[in-house]
Formats: sequence, structure tokens, C-alpha cells
Amino acid sequence: MNGVLSLTGRRFGEARHLGLVIALVLLAVVGLVTVPENFATASNLVSILSLAATIGVITVGMTFVIIGGGIDLSVGAIMALASVWATTLATQAFGPFIMAVCAILVGTGAGLVNGLLIAYGRMVPFIATLAMLVAARGLAQRMSDRKTQLIQQGNEAIVALSTTRVLGIPLLVYIFALVVAVGWIVLNRTTFGRRTYAVGGNPEAARLAGIDVRRHTMLLYALSGFCCGVAAILIMARTTTGSSTHGDLYELDAIAAVIIGGTLLTGGRGTIIGSILGLLIFTLITNLFILNGLNTSDQLVAKGLIIVVAVLLQRRNLKERAT
Repeated sequence: MNGVLSLTGRRFGEARHLGLVIALVLLAVVGLVTVPENFATASNLVSILSLAATIGVITVGMTFVIIGGGIDLSVGAIMALASVWATTLATQAFGPFIMAVCAILVGTGAGLVNGLLIAYGRMVPFIATLAMLVAARGLAQRMSDRKTQLIQQGNEAIVALSTTRVLGIPLLVYIFALVVAVGWIVLNRTTFGRRTYAVGGNPEAARLAGIDVRRHTMLLYALSGFCCGVAAILIMARTTTGSSTHGDLYELDAIAAVIIGGTLLTGGRGTIIGSILGLLIFTLITNLFILNGLNTSDQLVAKGLIIVVAVLLQRRNLKERAT
């Protein structure tokens, strides 16, 4: 019986992935029809991939959290805090390697605080991460005095992640691909990944099976924070700055990408590949709005409608599978 359910789940996931690929193709056709002179260019493709890279790294961490039955509203703010901390003059004096380590440590530390509050403080994930969103954004503003901090001379290695290209593609895109590959392996080929599905699907059953649910939950949020730290490095490379405004509404894009990719908001089911396909759909929509000169407000409305439709489709599919 379990084998039949597993096979059904895999087929459902494959069908959903195929649907997402078809949606990407349709969006590409829209771009080719509406703005052929600007859409079908190498520079535009690189622009799409570079934008997707930063949010994409965050999306990988968000996928783990949501599959594990949680939610993280603080990812954009944590990324901003990590970028500001890493670009302070005191940190930059030690060179680009220390800047990168600082960003990762700040991101992981903030995620760990989220995990401790949720797992051991028994706070609702929505409330704990909302509090972190406000606190991290406020701390970033205080540290930077609401000013944009430039990467100083001598730390060009950070900027080189965006300017250096291999086969015409910036290094930061390769970093994104590496994070996706590692995330896929961890989720699908390790005990940690299996425990993530178990904790998200049925925490009590996971506890009875010998899984330390609280410890695992804490690690999931630390992993999300780690991804925010890596994303901070990428956005510093793209913009050559650290700013408290970085990552504004990134939590919306990351959560939406995960949902569109088929991950259940209630946890227990989802894939890295689905999340990345969902992210590419959102990034392509953003690109099409910009190329067609459409209003940013309309773009947000469109994204909101897509999220609603994705959730409604999830509920419908769950009902069909239940019957």
C-alpha cells in the first residue's frame, strides 16, 4: 500500500513539474511576442538568472522550512542585516573572505534564534519570524544609519562574483546552482531530508519514531538563515553595497515560489525542483513586466493572484487524493 502511495506521489510530482515547465514555455512565448527585440537576448537571460540566483538561494532554505511544517517571514530582513554587517568598515578591513564569513554567520545566527524561539520557546513560527523580520530590519537600519554602505577598494573579490563570467554566465549563478544541487541531495538522499518530511508530515509520529523534533526544527531555521547569509553575499556582489533595504518582499517571492512549486503549506510534501521552477516563473513574470513597461503595483497584484490560485489548486488536489 505504501509503495502504491509513494508511486502515486511521485507521478503527481512529475505531472506538476511538467505543468510548471509548460507555464515557463508559455511565458517565454509571451516575451517573444510582446518584446522580441529585448527578451530574446543573452543580456536579458543573464539578467533573469542573476535576479533568480539571489532569491533562489533563499528559496532553497524556505523549501526545507515549509516541508518541515514551518514558515519564515524574516528571510529578506535577515539577508539585509547580513549584508549591512558584512559591509561595515570594521568588517571590510579584514578582507573579502571575512566579509563572506560574517554574512553567513550573521544569517545562520539569526536563523538559529528563530529556531530556538519556535522549537524550544514554543512560539508560533508566524509570530517568531515576524518579530525577527522587524528586529533584523531595524538593527540593519541602526547599524547603517539608514545609509547604503559601499564595498570598499580591496574587496573586489566579492564584486567579482557578479562581474566574472564563465561561458558568459556570472559566477553567482553557478553558486546558486551549487546550492540547489546540495539542497536536492540533502533533501532526497540523506537522513536529514527524510526527517524533514517526517517532521512536517506528522510531528507526533516523528517523535514516536525517535526523531528529536525540536532539535530538527531548530536546525531547519538555522539552515534557512545560512541560505540568507549566502544570498547576502550574492546581493552584495550584484549591487556592490550593503543596505537595510535589501531583500524587501523577498519573503513573498520565496514563499510564493515554494507554494507554486507544489510544496504543501501544512508541510510533509514538496521538492527543490518544484520550488526552483516556481521561482523561475515569478522571475520571468517580473522580467516581462519590466520589459513591457508595466506598473510595479500591477506586478504585485498579479503575484498575489498567482499565490491564491496555487493554494486553491493545492486544496483541490488534496481533496481529490483523499477521495
